[in-house]
Order: sequence, then C-alpha cells, then structure tokens
Amino acid sequence: NMAALGRVFVRRFPRNWVGFMPRRGLAEGEDVTTFPLLFSSPRESFFDNTRVVQVDVPATSGNFGILPKHVPSLAVLRPGVVTVYEQNKQSKYFVSSGTVTVLNDASVQIIAEEAAAVEDLDPQAVRSGLENAQQQVVASSSEEAKAEAMIAVEVHEAMAKALD
Repeated sequence: NMAALGRVFVRRFPRNWVGFMPRRGLAEGEDVTTFPLLFSSPRESFFDNTRVVQVDVPATSGNFGILPKHVPSLAVLRPGVVTVYEQNKQSKYFVSSGTVTVLNDASVQIIAEEAAAVEDLDPQAVRSGLENAQQQVVASSSEEAKAEAMIAVEVHEAMAKALD
C-alpha cells in the first residue's frame, strides 16, 4: 500500500532529510562561470578537462543543456549533436551513442562510441549511407539484421539532420 510506504518514509526521513545529503561546495576562488569538460571517443579526445560555459547534449530522455553547478546526473546519449560553448566560440560534434555524466565536483564527462566534428561530415557519404541502410532494412532476412539496419538508419538520419 502506497500510503503505508509513504508513512514509513516520513518516519525514517524527517522533513529536513535533505540536510543530510552531501552538498557540493566550491573551493575558495573557484570559477563558477565555467566547468571542466572531458569529451572523447575511442579514436579521439576533443576536450581534456577544458573549462567550458555550457554543453547541450542529445540524450535518450531528451535534449538538455548543462551549465556550471548542474545537479549530478547520468544520461545515455542518442545519435545527435553535442554543442560545446566556450568563452568566445561554439563547436558542434555528431555522436552516435555514449554516456554523459555530471559529477559531484561539477565536472562533466562525455564518452561517445563514435564522434566527429559536424564540419567533418561528408553530406554525400551521409546520404549514401542512409540509402544503403534503408535498403538493408527492407532486404534483411533476420530480426537481428533488421534491427542493425534500423539503428544505421537512425544514425544516418541524425547525421543528415546535423548537416541541415
């Protein structure tokens, strides 16, 4: 019964239970307008604890932005564009999948299975890859092959959208 569970929770955790949770403190003189970003794939490191202003990520639960002092969290990346905002510039990277972790010390780690700067994507290769993947969906004889082809379609569609 949910009501009984709620009463147990209230008895065990008083109204000020949040006060028992660890708080993230800032070191004296610490920059609160930026945070360190580690962003890499198995083939390349894009940011190695570089201080950035904001990062926008495509997660399976929806796109979201990360600012300094963001609540610690963990999310799974879906195919899409990661946008990194530094003090005076912004850069965009296509990621196929991976994870994003906002740590308790306010640092952010993005580990992508595959990643490339959007400017490095070849529009013709993306269109060709999308056509091939769509043909594979139709031609697949097994459920496993069809699922793999559908993943390829999703990734290529996201790459095409990134190029728009």
